[in-house]
Amino acid sequence: MIESYEKAGKIVSKVRNEASGLIKDGLAIIKLVEFVESEIIKEGAGIAFPCNVSVNEITAHYTSPPNDENIIKGGDLVKLDLGAEINGYIADSAITIMTKGGNDLNDDEINKNEDLIGASDAALEAAISAVKAGVEVSKIGGEVEKVITNLGFNPIRNLTGHSLEQWNLHSGLSIPNFEDNRPGILEEGDVLAIEPFVTDGVGYVVDIPKVNIFKFLKIRPFRLPYTKKVLNHIKGNYPYLPFSFRWLTDEFSVNRLNSTMKELVDSMAIYPYYTLREKSGAWVSQKEHTVIVEKEGCYITTK
Repeated sequence: MIESYEKAGKIVSKVRNEASGLIKDGLAIIKLVEFVESEIIKEGAGIAFPCNVSVNEITAHYTSPPNDENIIKGGDLVKLDLGAEINGYIADSAITIMTKGGNDLNDDEINKNEDLIGASDAALEAAISAVKAGVEVSKIGGEVEKVITNLGFNPIRNLTGHSLEQWNLHSGLSIPNFEDNRPGILEEGDVLAIEPFVTDGVGYVVDIPKVNIFKFLKIRPFRLPYTKKVLNHIKGNYPYLPFSFRWLTDEFSVNRLNSTMKELVDSMAIYPYYTLREKSGAWVSQKEHTVIVEKEGCYITTK
């Protein structure tokens, strides 16, 4: 088990570092997403969830739809979030890059964005330093909050890190980004994805009506054979981990899929991960590592 977590972590770290170097003015988001996903597979792992590329005020859960025309621009804050699995054991990591070249930002805006990135980096370091068996999860959130607010920013309060288990991306524990007194104590052997989100906005995210990531929940009865076929395909290929709408288009037509996916969501056969944006429209930075809790600290698998 530990060996699988470590191998997945090394793959995520390698691909993250390579993909970060590709982020530049004019890069199509779909090219970045496809590079990450294909490299994870080339390295011998499975994709733990669709690669997320969330830009500026878009905070999480954006992956390219088919034929995505969105382009990264100079000055953008690009949050790259990726995951790999070996034998179902997951590594999850994220980094924020401010795109070089071709930007219209003034010096104050550039400095602020660099400070946002620095704050998410520092908050993650503080959180990891506090991790050990016996620590309350809320105390981890308190360390994140302290660093971020001392630097003049706000944590995103309605997004959390999460514990990981085999074939389970979001298992029992949530790791908050502020001290909220929620129950939960870390135990030796727990695996956590810790991910501070930092903004100069109000510090909350809201859904926007874009869904490109889903998760299978259960088989439901449907009258239409096509709907049954799509759901059986999803269950057969993505029974445990999130998947992308884009991944289905090799097998099914986009136009017909749109209405079918809505039907599957409405019937609670699949779960939609709505794209999230910062409520006030402010830009957001994110940094994430996966760690294994030890008696007197933790081991970072995605360093």
